[in-house]
Amino acid sequence: MNCPKILVTGATGFVGEAVVFRLLLDKQFTPVAAVRASTRLSGLCQIVSFDLEDPMRVPSLEGVDVVVHCAARVHVMNETAEDSLVAYRVANVDGTLRLARRAVKAGVSRFIFISSIKVNGERTDPDRPFKFTDVPAPADPYGVSKLEAENALQKLSQETGMDVVIIRPPLVYGPGVKANFLNMIRWINRGIPLPLGKVKNRRSFVALGNLVDLVVTCITKPAAAGQIFLVSDGEDISTTQLLRRMAFALGKAVILLPIPVVMLKAAASVLRKAAVFERLCDSLQVDIRHTQEVLGWMPPLSTEQALRQTADYYQDRQAT
Repeated sequence: MNCPKILVTGATGFVGEAVVFRLLLDKQFTPVAAVRASTRLSGLCQIVSFDLEDPMRVPSLEGVDVVVHCAARVHVMNETAEDSLVAYRVANVDGTLRLARRAVKAGVSRFIFISSIKVNGERTDPDRPFKFTDVPAPADPYGVSKLEAENALQKLSQETGMDVVIIRPPLVYGPGVKANFLNMIRWINRGIPLPLGKVKNRRSFVALGNLVDLVVTCITKPAAAGQIFLVSDGEDISTTQLLRRMAFALGKAVILLPIPVVMLKAAASVLRKAAVFERLCDSLQVDIRHTQEVLGWMPPLSTEQALRQTADYYQDRQAT
């Protein structure tokens, strides 16, 4: 029996690598890892060279059934580009469309694009989550570039008939997570007091295992064609609750100082850290009912299970 051949871009990244490992584990697919540099996937599956920003490094897609496009110029906290929107467009719009056109020529049947909830916006009012039908309102260059890529892919799909599936995740966490989520784990692990004991926002997160499961579901389900899917763990929690649950998973006591949110906002303004305040204190919820209804999909991992996996991975690495 021939296994569908799945090309995964960004296969050295947090999400892309996890998708490849899941495809290898399932043994129902033949994954191809598209990477810019060396990878620990070498010897486990076919490896091809790919760089979003280099027109000369677009792999042949002959024989590929589905592309899972995880590669992107990601959200950059300390931007150095003179014009960040141009930099994002070069990679996330031009590079994506170049790959998609190559996919059309090769007869690829489906192109799965890992976008971002930032296409919808940066915040929601409590208990008024983003829906897949909402008018997009990206507020930063990264979100704008992801929306432009989505629009270009949908136009290409209409012109050529290649299925395009768009997935918009919020913050992804799990074993191997980096950036701000990893910093949070370190703070808790070290017992650093945090001034976040009175934050009552509502935020959606998605465990890496849940996102990967949705990606694999979209590879095989005919109903996924042409759809935009929002994804989360199916449970929205406050920043305060997240810190307490992460501490419990780590087996640590967490010290959360009950500082009023209005004081946190004022301090963030003085320190010119408004973006940090927004991520910690604003709400950002997503409605995944459309995803569940169209695909018959449910997140396989609970928040507790995913936080435990994340904590175990972190502690195992600390012990070695």
